[in-house]
Amino acid sequence: MTEKLSARQQRKRRHEQMLRSYEKNRRRNLLAKPGVHDFILVLDHLKAGYNVAKIFRSAEAFGAREVQLIGIGPFDPSPAKGAFRQVPARFFEKFEESHHNLMQQDYTLYALSPDNSQTLHEESFPQKSAFIFGHEEIGLSFSPSKYPDIRYLRIPQFGRVESLNVSIAASIVMYEYTRQMHR
Repeated sequence: MTEKLSARQQRKRRHEQMLRSYEKNRRRNLLAKPGVHDFILVLDHLKAGYNVAKIFRSAEAFGAREVQLIGIGPFDPSPAKGAFRQVPARFFEKFEESHHNLMQQDYTLYALSPDNSQTLHEESFPQKSAFIFGHEEIGLSFSPSKYPDIRYLRIPQFGRVESLNVSIAASIVMYEYTRQMHR
């Protein structure tokens, strides 16, 4: 008769399985090719959980060039449905490194801010656009005043909720970018 595993042992086993899956997918990611569009997503210290994988899934669907992960540790790639192997990922410890990389490639940077007057659909995106998404609870890891080149936009909302889930917001931004590129 097999012994039942304790809840703690089950969590540990699931975590170990997730880490093996993450490492396997990260190695496969080295072969990923850029998508058909030139936009880049910058995930700034997001929780290494469900949202990161979901963003990869949407990034693959919308043809993202790459996803830059800043200060994000291992995450469960299974909600990405294989997209983590398809969309190139670049890893940075600090936002400054990602910013420098994007500036060298002549990208225009955008971040979302619910109190900005400029809405997403009012902006005409250049082909080389990078979209920065901050931590789900604390926002961006940097002071906006340190990076005056970043443009801030908002997604129009009409309900009482102050913000959208980060993976939903990223999908809306990717949709608007691709809509503009295919007019």
